[in-house]
Amino acid sequence: MGKSTHGSTRSSRTRRSQRLRLLLSALSATPALAAAAVAIGAPNPLNDLFALGQAGGDSPARAPIQQPKEPPFKATPVAKCGPGSHKEPSVDGRVPAGSAAHGLNCNITLIGHQGTEGGFKVFRYVDPHGHVCAYYDQTLMLPLNALNPGAGSEGVAVLDMSHPAHPVKTDTLTTPPMLSPHESLNINTKRGLLAAVNGNLSTEPGFVAVYSLKPDCRHPVLDALGPYARFGHESGFTSDGNTFYATSTALQAITAIDLSDPKHPHAVWQGNVYSHGMSLSANGNRAYIADPGTAPGGGRAGLLILDTSQIQARKDNPHAREVSRLTWSSVSIPQNAIPFTEHGKPYLLEIDEYNQATLHQGGNPDIVGAARIIDISNERKPRIVSNLRLAIDQPAAHAAATQAGDPGTNNPAQGYAAHYCNVSSQTDPKLVACSFIASGLRVFDISKLKHPKEIAYYVAPPKPRSENGETDSDFAMSKPAFVPSRREIWWTDGTSGFYALRVAKGVWPHAAHSSKKKCGKGHRCKKKRAANRRQGEDSP
Repeated sequence: MGKSTHGSTRSSRTRRSQRLRLLLSALSATPALAAAAVAIGAPNPLNDLFALGQAGGDSPARAPIQQPKEPPFKATPVAKCGPGSHKEPSVDGRVPAGSAAHGLNCNITLIGHQGTEGGFKVFRYVDPHGHVCAYYDQTLMLPLNALNPGAGSEGVAVLDMSHPAHPVKTDTLTTPPMLSPHESLNINTKRGLLAAVNGNLSTEPGFVAVYSLKPDCRHPVLDALGPYARFGHESGFTSDGNTFYATSTALQAITAIDLSDPKHPHAVWQGNVYSHGMSLSANGNRAYIADPGTAPGGGRAGLLILDTSQIQARKDNPHAREVSRLTWSSVSIPQNAIPFTEHGKPYLLEIDEYNQATLHQGGNPDIVGAARIIDISNERKPRIVSNLRLAIDQPAAHAAATQAGDPGTNNPAQGYAAHYCNVSSQTDPKLVACSFIASGLRVFDISKLKHPKEIAYYVAPPKPRSENGETDSDFAMSKPAFVPSRREIWWTDGTSGFYALRVAKGVWPHAAHSSKKKCGKGHRCKKKRAANRRQGEDSP
């Protein structure tokens, strides 16, 4: 379960020694965990860890790959930076050596900061008692993160965010899946569940941990820990909170895990499908899968829309069906696809990571990952309606920056590319916030879906760490969280920790034209203020 925070008076040598012992303990815990899992509940053929090498599982027939006409391949327009900004010295998104020593910002300000290292996900949750919490993984690259001189971290951090200017760490989750969740940390706010599966840069055996947040979000309670999935790397969560999907990325393996009773999870479906990130429709009947394009015999990377209705309905021996596949000319490694609606019409925000040469020999290293908005109103024929790209992501600018030796450009795990994004709401969102690795956090106005505009950015002061090769480069990989009622974005940089940021009122859509009346002390106003405090908790 959770581990209390350490006192600040301990020596750095003692802390490093403890972190190393904890790491070694976690890496050697597999046999004991397997035994514990058997004790928790009898395994079945779908979730038996020792059946990893066995055949079986559902293999949906592959849908043909489509590549319809795309919007122009150009950088997103940029808004003017307002007072208090510290602008980039070159093209949008470029951070040359030494330029961000004190940080860079445009139309965004720092509210609060906590910690020394971040990871891949940031979540916000308000429990039934009104406690406001944040969760973020601290394991960008296990074990490097645990061994950084003068810093170091492990597990999933739990923050009390009652005062965003002063985040307080209240707990650290250190079960093995929380020590190394890779990109799988996930939350369901409806049921107050936090879950992760063991993962790394490739894949790991699928130990899963499930925590309950409702009793007190500042101190999550461990509900279950066991080998409920075949493998892990990324994940998906249905909006009803009853199904947690573990994906392996490197292998054809997705496991659907029933969490209707979170104390007794069990696998209900094993799919032989390649999946990086995975998101679900509001009703759970469709999965939006980021296909890395690593299937034997070829096959381009892209988006897969998968019919999961039989799994959602808990049919006996459920079967999934491929609805459609989509690719695009600049595809690199699809990371995730987030569903949202605009005036009732369904769309996806899809994000690619790294570049075309990362996984494919002979690929173009200057065609880098970015984001795009995809119209899925006809799910059999999805189409891209707009791109979200920085100027530095364009091939010529990217090649010039790489040749100049910009920090991070020669690290295959970094560079100028997108990694994770999020929308401000899954219903009629106006903003998208993205981690663009060496370019930091970028914020886009998508009020006009076909004509997005970049309105803000924040590049944290870089910290040389083992993860970034001891260079002065940001390592922005995390999926941010929004607090729309206060124009806040919560986000982590891999080498410098957690940030609470506020977007300028003048660029936040509609904020400049707001004419809200002040609320008094009446019962209706108290309910309104309580709702405002909770606003943002249901953002994906």
